[in-house]
Amino acid sequence: MTTTDDTPVLPDPRVQPTMTVPEAGRLLGLQKAASYNAARRGDIPTISVGRRLLVPTAKLRALLGIDAVAPTDVAA
Repeated sequence: MTTTDDTPVLPDPRVQPTMTVPEAGRLLGLQKAASYNAARRGDIPTISVGRRLLVPTAKLRALLGIDAVAPTDVAA
């Protein structure tokens, strides 16, 4: 998923729950081989579905701190 100026954008996990390892790598600025190496090391979270290796979008967003929930003040 990209914007009109080809800037990569992380998809919404409710719309695209998984992506390929090369897609995730592109979002991180990695080439295909480096993406698979990072996935093999566990630096990119993956799941196996049959013979496919996929990256859960929600886990990648959480890893990057995009969906981190900020602490809120509780009014007493």
